[in-house]
Amino acid sequence: MVFKQAVVLAAGEGERLRPFTASKPKVMIPVANKPILQYVVEALERNGIRRILFVVGYKKEKIMDYFGDGTDFGVEIDYVFQEHLLGTGDALKHAMAKTDEHFLVLSGDNVIRPDTLSDSDLLEMAERNENAILIKAHKDVSKYGVVIVKNGLVADIIENPIEEISNLVNTGIYAFSTDIFVDMEAELTSTLKNRILSGSRINACETHGDWLDSIYPWNILSLNEIVLMQNPAKVEGKIERGVTMDAQVTIGKNSVIRANSYVKGPVSIGENCDIGPNACIFPSTSIGNDTSIGAFTEIKNSVLMDGVKIGSFSAIHDSIFDTGTYVEGGFIARSEEVNIEIGGEYHVVKIGAMVGEYCDIGSNVIAHAGAIIGNRTKIKSMKELSGNIPDGSWVV
Repeated sequence: MVFKQAVVLAAGEGERLRPFTASKPKVMIPVANKPILQYVVEALERNGIRRILFVVGYKKEKIMDYFGDGTDFGVEIDYVFQEHLLGTGDALKHAMAKTDEHFLVLSGDNVIRPDTLSDSDLLEMAERNENAILIKAHKDVSKYGVVIVKNGLVADIIENPIEEISNLVNTGIYAFSTDIFVDMEAELTSTLKNRILSGSRINACETHGDWLDSIYPWNILSLNEIVLMQNPAKVEGKIERGVTMDAQVTIGKNSVIRANSYVKGPVSIGENCDIGPNACIFPSTSIGNDTSIGAFTEIKNSVLMDGVKIGSFSAIHDSIFDTGTYVEGGFIARSEEVNIEIGGEYHVVKIGAMVGEYCDIGSNVIAHAGAIIGNRTKIKSMKELSGNIPDGSWVV
């Protein structure tokens, strides 16, 4: 193999994913209890590419603290810093001094699997020192760069098309040689379009492997569901008498599922968790490390990140709770289709509550569908929540 290196672009924030990106970059949002970026690292390692260069920027310390030098993940990781987030081309240019003659480029904010790379001609193109782009068929192309392919080559890339001119989108995964840095523009796709116009060959390689993107908060739930369905069952914690478990359930070390609880997979429960007694955890739920779920509480199709505490007699459906949030008993997160505005765009989605990190929520609180509760918000008991509550609010 002539190439052994990958550059992973991981400098962006993910503003449309707030409140979950207020203190961490998009690439560090957990899906099935692992950061999105970890799936990229694992896919590279499984394909024999173990020298990885991260381009970091926004909240870079979160990435560097978690991945370190890569030893724990079987790879070697180095870092370069993009101070001003001017675009993907600018990000890649920051890596120029540390790249090999031939290398892969990947976006760090998409969940991929090893076969995303191996189930295409991309690695073969890289071995032949040919520039290539990985493409994938996608149902909704309006938020992506659509790739026009002719005779196996990229004829054009059209960003955010109004009309569906093709169902093939740019995954942000490439095989390049160092000549890509010549006349590099702020956006990588602009650089590629100019090269195509000047007669350069960019091969189009289609994958049928996973390529999952999270643009809006509710996408976290759909990604979580898809990834959990592929996770094998593994129980390392303690299961008390009367507990019923069904389908794919993962339980981490030192976690306890207390008496008469019911867990129906696919579900992932981290380490040092305390669940129940008489709790019900329903499919497509991820529960992070050091989390507790009180008695007679029901969780369904939700993501609870590390250190979340949910009191007894609560019901949480289709919801996301960020790190360290504390909720007293009787919390109800209602879920139904609702019209949500994010960044001037309106979306009709089925969603419960989206709760930021380190919130303190009293007892018997009701969150209506689509409620967005900002980080470090304090809410008194017996309140009804709706709409968007800014970071640091007090609801009394």
